Amino acid sequence: MPAGAPPAWAVLERRLFDVLDEAWRAFAAHYCLPDGALRYNGEIASRDGADDFYEAFFNWPVLYQLGGADDLLDACKHHWEGVTAQLTGFGYLVDEFERGYDWFHQGESLLLFYGICAADPRDEKFAARAHRFAELYLPDSPTGNYDPEHDIIRAPHNGGGGPRYGVNEEWASSYRPDQPSMRPFGLPLRDLPGIEKWDDLADPAKAARMGAAMNERIGRGDVAVNLAATSLATNAWLYGHEDRFRDWALRYMGAWERRAAELGGILPDNVGPSGRVGELHGGHWYGGNYGWQWPHGIYSVGAAAAVAAVNSVILTGGTDHLDLGRGPIDLVLGESRRGSVSGTDMSISDRWYAELGEDAARETLLVPNRHDDGGWFDFQPPQLGLPVWLWHAGMAEPDRDRLDRLRRESGYDWRVVRAFRNKEEAGHEAPWLEFLRGDNPGFPEAMLATALGQVQRRMALIDVDEADPGEIHVHHWQRLNPVLTEALLQLTTGTPQVLYNGGLLPARLAYFDADRRRPGLPPDVAALVDEVGPDRTGVELVHTGLTGTRRVVVQAGAFGEHRITRAVVTAAETAYPGDLTSYVAPDAAVVSRELEVGGSRIEVVLPPGRRIRLDLHLAPRAVRPAHQHAGTIPADA
Repeated sequence: MPAGAPPAWAVLERRLFDVLDEAWRAFAAHYCLPDGALRYNGEIASRDGADDFYEAFFNWPVLYQLGGADDLLDACKHHWEGVTAQLTGFGYLVDEFERGYDWFHQGESLLLFYGICAADPRDEKFAARAHRFAELYLPDSPTGNYDPEHDIIRAPHNGGGGPRYGVNEEWASSYRPDQPSMRPFGLPLRDLPGIEKWDDLADPAKAARMGAAMNERIGRGDVAVNLAATSLATNAWLYGHEDRFRDWALRYMGAWERRAAELGGILPDNVGPSGRVGELHGGHWYGGNYGWQWPHGIYSVGAAAAVAAVNSVILTGGTDHLDLGRGPIDLVLGESRRGSVSGTDMSISDRWYAELGEDAARETLLVPNRHDDGGWFDFQPPQLGLPVWLWHAGMAEPDRDRLDRLRRESGYDWRVVRAFRNKEEAGHEAPWLEFLRGDNPGFPEAMLATALGQVQRRMALIDVDEADPGEIHVHHWQRLNPVLTEALLQLTTGTPQVLYNGGLLPARLAYFDADRRRPGLPPDVAALVDEVGPDRTGVELVHTGLTGTRRVVVQAGAFGEHRITRAVVTAAETAYPGDLTSYVAPDAAVVSRELEVGGSRIEVVLPPGRRIRLDLHLAPRAVRPAHQHAGTIPADA
């Protein structure tokens, strides 16, 4: 049907695509060398930092998949190759993979790689890498990362060099108090005699004792955050459905599920070398690296569990393993209390002041992030990204009900869109969910305007940035990355932002440009998903341009995993544009018709200035998922 005056959201959405394609080029020109590496000649930390180099580009492949510039995919590969060579020179990598680090950080660094694999599965080099990287964790891998006898990954730090026992070298000799970034998280171990508070570490002998204990106890055995390694196997499985990758991922998840069941539903954060929970921590289920006690609690344990749970849905097509991700969330919800951000001491408060704005002073639901011998502590608002992804993955009633509870018990208005961008480029889940509920109709325009403002701010920061590459912090680039995809994922595909610590991206919808044989929306075409349900997705498409018919293929599921049983198509039949002697266009007679589909894709032909609505009725997860490439995109209707 004729668009008439194009919807404001469609104009803003296409504007966002345009400015993002300008912005990534400006970032690359300012911060990158001709070979794709980052401009950096500073000191290299002993173990930390590899993730930060890749994170500068983490969401660039997603922009390409949504409809970014034709040359963006090649740019993503160019920067991955350049950074990989750069980090190899620094000694971080073995055969292009992290030598050995924790999966809280490895998950972050791999988002760029996973995105490239999904965007172009025909690339033989990246396909070979996907298989080689996943093989590092299989039971027969010569690296020895995985212990098949005890079903554990042998060390918290692991990778291309196998298990890398111990902690960061600078912590192993002594854990000193002159680390302002770590002070808010407190003591890594709470049971060392004579070390009861942070300032006790000012004694060199105590600092050395803490470092030695960390090296011995935190640096060995398996930890829950290693669950994020299942994304490697899932990504490899999506190429050719090799059983060995799926079987290992499900086996490893199953081991953690058994441990949680033995603890009455509590997912422990540590397993000793002999396979016993608490073996290195006095029998406690807490105390492991990036675990419930230190430093982040639910932020790290819950994220890894959610990543694995979403992977289980991809691998099995079912929701039987979602409890792996649900457990940590429900555990802390069971210990919730009321309070305000401004009136509560918490380890990470800056993100909540940004997300809640003036509502940071209002009483709201707080959940404990961490647990030690004294019980639950570090109360903060719930991070919505975790329960939202569980709901998105399975569309199950318990996960919808949990979100309804969180909304009811929040002390702030979920409809408000605030102008911020955090490290994960997430945090706007609440107003988006209210839009999908039908209670926030202005969300698309507000969210797109906010995204445009954030791109503009980062471009201004880049323009005035004169930092010396020899003195910058390795987080410098990710703070300036001007690419934003949260708004586009929510609005065009009905999908939350990716789980930042290693998640794959099974989007609700995907698009292909049928004429240019590539992923993403064609030029001038905007999309808005306004309904997401267990077996239904509603989307409107608008051709905002003045010339050129566009052919867009709409796919149910990023991996083609949902079958479209039928589609209700709403458009207008009219003599548009009418007689030139008339001052107004003729009225549009809006009609709906129903199409039987029976496949994962439907093709839409859009003349300029036209719009159409699709109500897609789905058989969810009825098709075996796979990486999709644009060379084979015939539509089913």
